[in-house]
Amino acid sequence: MMRGVESRKDLEWVLVDLLNAAARRGGVTCAAVVCDAAHLGVWRGALWRRLSPPLPVVMIVVEEYEDLLSPNFDTLEALRQARKDGCNVYVILLANGLQAARLLRFGDRHRILDTRAAYIMLHDYRLFTRELHYVWKRVVNVVFVRRHAGGTAGRGGPWVELSTVPFPNPIRAVFVSRRLDIWRNGRFHYNRPLFADKTRNLNAEVLNVVYLDHVPSVVVSKHNDTNKIGGVEIEILNTLAEKMNFKPNLYQSVNAEYHKWGQKQANGSFSGLIGEIVSGADVALGNLQYTPYHLALMDLGLPYTAQCFTFLTPEALTDNSWKTLILPFKLYMWIAVLLVLLMTGAIFHGLARCYGHLLRYQREHYVLTDKHDHDREPAGLYLFGSVANSILYTYGMLVVVSLPRLPGGGAVRLLTGAYWLYCILLGVSYRASMTAILANPAPTVTIDTLQELVDSGLVCGGWGAETERFFDESLDEIGQRIGERFQTIDDPDEAAAKVARGVFAYYENEYYLKYLSVKRKNWDVSMETQNATNASSVKVAGDRDLHIMSDCVVNIPISLGFHKNSPLKPLADEYTRRAVEVGLVGKWLGDAMAPLRARDSADNELKALMNLNKLYGAFIALAIGYFLSFVCLFGELIYWNCVVKKDPNFDKYAMDLYYVKKK
Repeated sequence: MMRGVESRKDLEWVLVDLLNAAARRGGVTCAAVVCDAAHLGVWRGALWRRLSPPLPVVMIVVEEYEDLLSPNFDTLEALRQARKDGCNVYVILLANGLQAARLLRFGDRHRILDTRAAYIMLHDYRLFTRELHYVWKRVVNVVFVRRHAGGTAGRGGPWVELSTVPFPNPIRAVFVSRRLDIWRNGRFHYNRPLFADKTRNLNAEVLNVVYLDHVPSVVVSKHNDTNKIGGVEIEILNTLAEKMNFKPNLYQSVNAEYHKWGQKQANGSFSGLIGEIVSGADVALGNLQYTPYHLALMDLGLPYTAQCFTFLTPEALTDNSWKTLILPFKLYMWIAVLLVLLMTGAIFHGLARCYGHLLRYQREHYVLTDKHDHDREPAGLYLFGSVANSILYTYGMLVVVSLPRLPGGGAVRLLTGAYWLYCILLGVSYRASMTAILANPAPTVTIDTLQELVDSGLVCGGWGAETERFFDESLDEIGQRIGERFQTIDDPDEAAAKVARGVFAYYENEYYLKYLSVKRKNWDVSMETQNATNASSVKVAGDRDLHIMSDCVVNIPISLGFHKNSPLKPLADEYTRRAVEVGLVGKWLGDAMAPLRARDSADNELKALMNLNKLYGAFIALAIGYFLSFVCLFGELIYWNCVVKKDPNFDKYAMDLYYVKKK
């Protein structure tokens, strides 16, 4: 085991040149050195003097018997400190290849090692077994140091081969390293860049991309017998493929319609989209939320948007057609109109009485030129001679019924003109408001806040146990009350059907809820992959319209998913940030939702402005009028037969004498 490390002087010089090459690349903050007792002598004072510029180092010395798949406390804390300090160069000098392999597995599993850092390691075939192939898909910026004792190409003396993993080429059944350079006598033979970014150009390599049809991230539409895949994340993926030079191989997980994102199974594995990305897919598309649950299983890219997650709730129609005649004005407006009617009728009556008294005073104290003026009544004053007539004619003017004749007297005429202007303005306002009410749809009662949702008593639900856990662990009382009656449901069409029946509220992002709402309106959605086969999801008569709650429960960032410790993430984040900053993501989001918005606006157009139900209030008013008129008619008949006819002075042949005597 120790034969390959006898010449420590050569290893020391190689490390100096490699560390200087890493430092020249720029951005090196510190180096974390993991070595055993056999290689501790390499790190002598001469090595530090040759480093230019000087490099901070975190030195971790492990015992030869230590199991690095479960390191002791001191080793673990030192590795954590190196990660915390941002060390982006790791030098692993362990004579035992199995020990180094277990360290890599532990660091990858628990994210103790920065897999995107530069690595310098001793070449050992035990690092390249099939069980470690997944590690070399994540640790790609690595240089393996292999010392050869004999000469090459006719030259004598030892030489060192520097090799790396064959990224982006996939590792097949056997790991075959790719030679970078040869070091001999203190210099490199080819002077190639040793720590170049391998993700800048993936050389048209095919990457496995698992996707889930979920609006607006991935939208699958059928064209004849083929599926066309679009959406925001598909556009981002196409941009990354063009800039990073790779070819995406799009596929769905097994039973994607049922498993969707996937959950943990009894055997510890995962189903659905998460199961694919955990087991080796390169990229995952499916509206992945930036949550600790997903971060523990994969790497999430830079969030390209934040979505409002809320509830899809049923609308409740309010049958207020019987109030159609009083809806144009509010309560206080009707009170004001009634008070003005009574006050104006009283003023008309008062002015008519005053004008009559004034004329009688003139007849008694002044000599009139015309002898007929003594017996002449003022024109039209009889309209307001009694209180009942005054109120009646004032009400007639209010409903734009002209007076039989203009009243006499200047004061009464001036008041009549002013009151007519008031009646015209009030009548026009009433008719305009009435027209708007009859033309608009019937008002609905909607649920727009969490408090209203809790008070409604609806059962809430959504996809997955993680959503249920989110409400169960909520810190506010309203969220906890929702969590108490939260149910997981796998079929969104079934959930929409239950919402339409008025017994359920479905939790999802607002864009997907808009898709469900439009799809529920019997529209053959072009993005629909298959027809609903569940009988409970078929629309039936009496179903309510669907309403998206205006208040957001939470705004969650949305990202693309990469396999754990993926080397693609840093550069993909850079391109995603550029797409967000220039507005491409917003444009793609609008394109994905445009067909839904267009269809929704077409469905919401008013096709029938009037119907019999809207005139229900008018028929009620007419029925009340008929009823009261018949009551009055019967009352008059009873009074005529029971009172008038039984009067001793009643004579049906001399009715005029009877009324003279009654007067």
